[in-house]
Amino acid sequence: MSTLRPGGRRFPRSVYGVGTEPDPRFSLANERTFLAWIGVALAVFSVAVGIESLAVNLEPTLRTSASLVLMVAGLGCAAQAWWGWRSVERALRLSQPLPGPRPGLWLTAALSLVGVLLLASVVLS
Repeated sequence: MSTLRPGGRRFPRSVYGVGTEPDPRFSLANERTFLAWIGVALAVFSVAVGIESLAVNLEPTLRTSASLVLMVAGLGCAAQAWWGWRSVERALRLSQPLPGPRPGLWLTAALSLVGVLLLASVVLS
């Protein structure tokens, strides 16, 4: 039996190789938040595909633009899931303050832009 250093073989070492093991409840809550962001990303991707494939009566350029904005927003949500989980887990392990919510502004801006594009598409068709 070997003794592993903190973090051992767990991935990513940049998270598990620092600090001390936090209360499991906090780590599990952080994981649930990660999964919620993944769910949001999948929902945003689904709306993008739905707009592009089902909204045939909308002006094509604006419809495609709205779908592309949603695809980028979905990628941003997936990236936020990872980076948010990583930064919160590190903060928990190092007994540092939790990072503030970063995705709110860009997600609001992306969804507002999609709303404007779809509204313009409806008006122009």
